[in-house]
Amino acid sequence: MGSLSLVPLRILHCLESVGSGGVEQRRLLLAKGLDRTEFSQALICTQAMGGLPERFAQAGCALHEIGVFRHIGDKERYTRALRIIEDYRPHIIHGAVFEGVAVAAVAGRLGGVPIIVGEETSDPVNRRWRGHLLYRSLAALTHRMVAISPAVRDYLVRRIAIAERRVALINNGVAEPAPVDGAVVARLRASLGITADDIVIGSVGRLHDDHKRFSDLIRALVTVRQSCPVAKLLIVGGGQDEAMLRSLAAKLGVGDHVLLAGYQPDPQPYYELMHVFALASAYEGLPLVVVEAMFKGLPVVATRVAGIPWVVQEGEMGFLVEPLAPEALAMRLIQLCSDQGLRRRMGGKGRLRAKSEFNADRYVGDVAALYRTLAAERLGQ
Repeated sequence: MGSLSLVPLRILHCLESVGSGGVEQRRLLLAKGLDRTEFSQALICTQAMGGLPERFAQAGCALHEIGVFRHIGDKERYTRALRIIEDYRPHIIHGAVFEGVAVAAVAGRLGGVPIIVGEETSDPVNRRWRGHLLYRSLAALTHRMVAISPAVRDYLVRRIAIAERRVALINNGVAEPAPVDGAVVARLRASLGITADDIVIGSVGRLHDDHKRFSDLIRALVTVRQSCPVAKLLIVGGGQDEAMLRSLAAKLGVGDHVLLAGYQPDPQPYYELMHVFALASAYEGLPLVVVEAMFKGLPVVATRVAGIPWVVQEGEMGFLVEPLAPEALAMRLIQLCSDQGLRRRMGGKGRLRAKSEFNADRYVGDVAALYRTLAAERLGQ
């Protein structure tokens, strides 16, 4: 790549897509939070949608689309990425999500990028052995792998066989939400048919049921309403399984009590409608929606998978249950729905933990420190 000016350090992020997910939100935190006199940033993705691309542009982070992968060896995607690398000449290329790590590792090596960083964003219990093997090969091309929770770090060290010294643990961070206009909340409440007497169990995420298991929350609601007939379930998010979830709710007799709000570019006002937050995922990394709910002072009922127990301390800011267990979810939800004092105590502890451990400044600072360390090791800066 020729000689490189080291100020500012040029960072090229690589993602699968830019839409509304947690990985994209974290990259936006970096785009907005890293000191522009020290770091310059650009981003490669397969496709961009929604309102986030404009927000990246406003943060001074150029966004380049290379098209959706037809398969992981799609030569055209890597060729397009190489052209961007040749033009931008990054010091560090940082990929997250499987395709993002692949672009960073393969195109980064071919393009002569001095520092290659990969990031595992989930604890991939559903990844097949071939996927683990391929991921191990990609990780071997990096100079550092980032794990977003202790459980993910264990996956990288034990399953992918990366030397522990090459794994950096950087817990996810979330920007503390701004206050929401009460009039906006009132309009949402009215539009969804939520009354002052209702107890709203809320969840946020893409409607991919093999992952997020919203169907388990719907099944749990049937039991919850036997003890708490004013309980409703509010699901914020869009995706391929929306019709299935509507059909399931109707079949189980709770169709009028399951509120599907669809995809929302800004879900923050919807947290204001909730009394309890629930996440029934079959697998996760470190879900930002749980941290967002804690920032809002909501107690959490979630599955005991991957990084969630690291965020939600059992019995302190919520309850944990095993995945694929709707009845266990229901029992804990009933406990919270029937005890306002418990909701307040757990919600208050959750808010304090979110502010101290999972705030945006800490996250951005940890990533900046990693970049500086790698620059010192490999660039002599």
